[in-house]
Amino acid sequence: MSTMSNEGAQSNAAAKTKPAETPRTLVVERVFPHPPEKLWRALTESPLLAQWMMNNDFEPVVGRKFQFRADPAPNWNGVVDCEVISVDPIQRLSYNWGVGGSESGLQWVVLWTLTPVAGGTHVRMEQSGFGPDQQAAYQGANYGWQKFFGNLDRVLAGGAA
Repeated sequence: MSTMSNEGAQSNAAAKTKPAETPRTLVVERVFPHPPEKLWRALTESPLLAQWMMNNDFEPVVGRKFQFRADPAPNWNGVVDCEVISVDPIQRLSYNWGVGGSESGLQWVVLWTLTPVAGGTHVRMEQSGFGPDQQAAYQGANYGWQKFFGNLDRVLAGGAA
């Protein structure tokens, strides 16, 4: 099961009067029939991460700068510049996510949370900080994360992680 929501606006008092100015958060959640340790490896081991998301030079070390790299597309060079913000092994992982360089204003935060549940692991991905003028980026991220989650499911089911 996959769900999405726009969180954050509800907790901001200003959102009641100016909802369009409140940054949006994209949330994708799914329960995978695998233990948290297996999901954690898929999120933090560079070769496994490349199998379901993008090529990368990721290491789960706070302060580590890394890139995700994909084939260039119209209006995108295929590079995502990131920096690890927090690592709480087998529970939470967070990093900055930016495209187009720092001058582009296309900078967000991605937070992964793993929670053991009966029969597997609940995975929650939040990408926060979408401004009111970033509807296209929000929709693109939604499409991309749905695709990545499907790829992750296939990689995990294939026993690669």
